[in-house]
Amino acid sequence: MNIRKARIDDLSRVAEIYIFNNRINYFPIFKDEEFSFGELQVVSLVDYFKRDEIIKNIYVFDNGLIRGFIQMNGTEICKLYVDTFFQSGGIGSELIEYARKEFHADNLWALEKNTRAVSFYQKHGFHLTGEKKFEEGTAEYIVRLVWDSNENSHRVK
Repeated sequence: MNIRKARIDDLSRVAEIYIFNNRINYFPIFKDEEFSFGELQVVSLVDYFKRDEIIKNIYVFDNGLIRGFIQMNGTEICKLYVDTFFQSGGIGSELIEYARKEFHADNLWALEKNTRAVSFYQKHGFHLTGEKKFEEGTAEYIVRLVWDSNENSHRVK
């Protein structure tokens, strides 16, 4: 497995992956040009990701090139992003398996209208709980997904 703890020198690549995914997946929903193309900048995001409480929970998929990353908070998956050029190649699946194995990942929140992400998590053993809340500062909902250990005990070894 090509997953390791993030280092400071990884953060510009992590920020780049985050920004491009955000613009592709969220701009069509939020339509907020000021945020997507103004606030979302590599330099400011590197400063955010560099904070001790953030970087200590970021793990990168690195096979010579960082192609994706996952951010954990206990057993919660906070962020999981794969570079758009390398999606659908199993990297997201490896990151989920790593999170399940190493951190017993069992819950996350996803933007309700990001049906591709919700479907991805469902394919990997998470299910919608029916719980949802507004994404902070927006009129869009995020939905909670949880891992059912009884239902999914066969999925990740």
